[in-house]
Amino acid sequence: MSRPLGEQTVIITGAGQGLGAAIARRFASAGARLALMDYNAAALAETTLACGASAIGIEVDLSDRVATNMAIAKTFGQLGRVDTLIHNAAILRPTPFADEDFDSFFRVVNVGLQAGFQLARAVWPGMRDNGGGALIFVSSRSGVEGFAEESAYCAAKHALEGLSKSLALEGAPFSITANTITPGMYMRTPMSARNYSEELKQKWVDPALLTPAFVLLAEQRLQPQNGHLLDAWVLSQEGA
Repeated sequence: MSRPLGEQTVIITGAGQGLGAAIARRFASAGARLALMDYNAAALAETTLACGASAIGIEVDLSDRVATNMAIAKTFGQLGRVDTLIHNAAILRPTPFADEDFDSFFRVVNVGLQAGFQLARAVWPGMRDNGGGALIFVSSRSGVEGFAEESAYCAAKHALEGLSKSLALEGAPFSITANTITPGMYMRTPMSARNYSEELKQKWVDPALLTPAFVLLAEQRLQPQNGHLLDAWVLSQEGA
């Protein structure tokens, strides 16, 4: 069931910086109530302040199962029903596989997959009982391809692709859509600044230019698109 952003409550993870912060600002301007999650307290506070009184900031380490559950409880305690989940948080630290250790590998996987599962599981009953909702998992080329020195990141993103497809099938009878979305364009973000070559940095764009695609998905104006991997740049350029 399509619902305008001004009538929605939305969770956005990784909301302190980059794409998550850009989405938060765009949604706040449309009147959405927001639960913004990030581990970086200073960046999160800045985004929350910019989004105004309709936003709450929740500092949380999403690799920690208990901390994630506490953040979820705080969201429901303060905002109630959740209509859209945007799971954008991720960790990318290129590491040769021979140097990868158990703790660092699963920290990356847990932020991407474990938190994605916990958040989706928490909002699912309300979406089912209230006429639908949108689950949006931010993916990347690493969700469909393999890249050297990205074993943990690729594993997390590939897993999100599978989770989304399964949830799309189960959610369809309840008007719950589940999609993954890749930026589709080089973005100027803190993660990109650490990992892009100088050549790629010449091509990057403001992540705000990709946010119209997230509005489309949150408002379910692309409801036939369910269980798909979408391109935020293409959707945004098409005039969302």
